[in-house]
Amino acid sequence: MGPLIISLDVATRKDLFQLLDQFDANETLTVKIGMEMFYGEGPQIVRDLLKKGHHIFLDLKLHDIPNTVENGMRQIGRLGVTYTTVHALGGAQMIAQAKRGGLINGAQDAGGVAPARLLAVTELTSITAQGLRNEQNCRLPMAEQVVSLTQLAKQAGGADGGVITSPLEVPPALREQVGSDFLYVTPGIRPPSGASKDDQARTATPSEAAHNGSNALVIGRPIIQAADPVSAYHQYLKEWQNAER
Repeated sequence: MGPLIISLDVATRKDLFQLLDQFDANETLTVKIGMEMFYGEGPQIVRDLLKKGHHIFLDLKLHDIPNTVENGMRQIGRLGVTYTTVHALGGAQMIAQAKRGGLINGAQDAGGVAPARLLAVTELTSITAQGLRNEQNCRLPMAEQVVSLTQLAKQAGGADGGVITSPLEVPPALREQVGSDFLYVTPGIRPPSGASKDDQARTATPSEAAHNGSNALVIGRPIIQAADPVSAYHQYLKEWQNAER
């Protein structure tokens, strides 16, 4: 079972540490740093979190020509983060160069830090079936589109990578057609029915995601906007750890 990743989608460094300082100093967390925080604070925020012993998921979703993504990933590879992302729609060459030319070489540049695990974003959890068909002009059903992109990512990046997808697409298609030797990281985690989905269209509870075959969860607003973020985190963590798989 993989981690429960807290998505730290806050605006400032002060907000971030006010949130994290509520946790026990000895508790090692896996936290996601996205565009808002990284664009505001730069790589130093990653270094500061690493010094505190946390594992970092740097979620910048690179999507550009292969050479540009490779060079960007080389910089990310030097930081020593645990996970990072590209868009699978960037294609096989882009994914391959992000992994082998970027992350692996960047880790070597840094003196032997472990290369980050490359996760390919399939379809964002905000994308509906109608959006897939009418805006992306994709004629595949959502599940088939996710399988296709996951197979592409695995072939290009290797089995030590993974994908970002909603928890609804993992069973049974991904595990049957792609395999269990791959990391399925699922955002769009929400409390039981009746709670707000915000801008997420394809969601599940931690127990449902575990039953579906997710390896790791990403949870943001239900934790960081809770009246007691620490209690909310541990409640989700307990459900995730105790869920039937």
